Amino acid sequence: MRSRRWLALAAFCQLAIFFVFVCGCHRRSDDSTADNSAQPPTVSVVTVRTGFIASQLTVAGVFQPFQEVDVHGKVSGYIRHIYVDIGDRVRQGQTLAVLEVPELQAEVAGAQAGVTQTEETIQRLREEVAREQAGYAAVHANYLRLKQASDQQPGLVAAQELEDALAKDQTAAAQVSAAKSAVAASQGQLGVSRAESQRVSSMEQYATITAPYNGVVTMRYADTGALIPAGTAEGLNQAVVRLAQSDLLRLRMPVPERDVPMVHIGSVVSVHVQATGQQFAGTVVRFSRDVSNTTRTMMTEVDVKNPDLTLTPGMYADVTFNLEEKKNALIVPAVAVIPGDQPAVMLIDSSNQVEKRSVELGISGSNQQEVTSGLSPGDRVVIGGSATLQPGEKVNPQQAPNDLVEYQGTPEKGGK
Repeated sequence: MRSRRWLALAAFCQLAIFFVFVCGCHRRSDDSTADNSAQPPTVSVVTVRTGFIASQLTVAGVFQPFQEVDVHGKVSGYIRHIYVDIGDRVRQGQTLAVLEVPELQAEVAGAQAGVTQTEETIQRLREEVAREQAGYAAVHANYLRLKQASDQQPGLVAAQELEDALAKDQTAAAQVSAAKSAVAASQGQLGVSRAESQRVSSMEQYATITAPYNGVVTMRYADTGALIPAGTAEGLNQAVVRLAQSDLLRLRMPVPERDVPMVHIGSVVSVHVQATGQQFAGTVVRFSRDVSNTTRTMMTEVDVKNPDLTLTPGMYADVTFNLEEKKNALIVPAVAVIPGDQPAVMLIDSSNQVEKRSVELGISGSNQQEVTSGLSPGDRVVIGGSATLQPGEKVNPQQAPNDLVEYQGTPEKGGK
């Protein structure tokens, strides 16, 4: 009986201890929940400031030689020597190849012989003129002597003798004139002969193929002994080499139709070459002024100096245009703007309460946005988690590590 009483007392004590433990745990849980519900959420904010902003367009461009041409021979012939190969840098006027043209050499010799022969003919005719002039002088002097005697003493000289002297005088004068005409005709022929000689000599010079400008040989089409047809021959277009001017390159890129009105000659662009890691500024120097019906883009070009040939035609580059620019613009990070028909931002007031503020937007940068109304410098806006916030809610604002300074650009760089 006594043992039962002790067992009942022990069981009652265990139940009492368990009840006390459960009540204590529940109370601590309620206290913790109450503490957590009273703690305001932490949000990242940035301070609105003024700075430079640019609306940017980045497109892919490709480098091309400033000029590129297949170099042909102007006369047909066999290659006697070829002095260059692919990759060789050449200067304007440098000899690339020499052709063997035997028939042209014969034409040169024949033309020169024609010039020599004509010059000899002219010399002979000039001597003939001198002889005719000497004969005319004697005949004319005889006629004048007879006429003077007849005039002084009529009847002294027979009329027939005087007429014969006059006829001889006129014949000698005609012979002098004919000899001079022959000289003039030969001189005209000499001009023709010299022109023909110069023509064939020029053609012979064309057998030496030279570089039309400074460049790099990018292709070699023929070797020694190959027959090269004249570049003017129809259906025969074999060139000797291809020459590209690579010390100055064209960077060509397509600009979308919607951005064409904001691209102008002289527009400054930022160029980033993927292959070499180079980054530099460039200037738009020309564009096609024509939007392609297929791609709806306008071809635009930037000239890039490449004296050490670091850049190679065919390389790609990212080209960034600053389409619109503004200094002293009111800027917020793009992530702070809640998009929609009426854009807004979550503003933190002086009492750390959330306010949803409607704003009007201006220029859109790569990671920043101009606000034209609705905010003032010094305002604090939320840049993350704004979707979970409610107007009037109390928050714990924390300044973002990368403040708006990180989002501001400079006129030289055009933004971050």
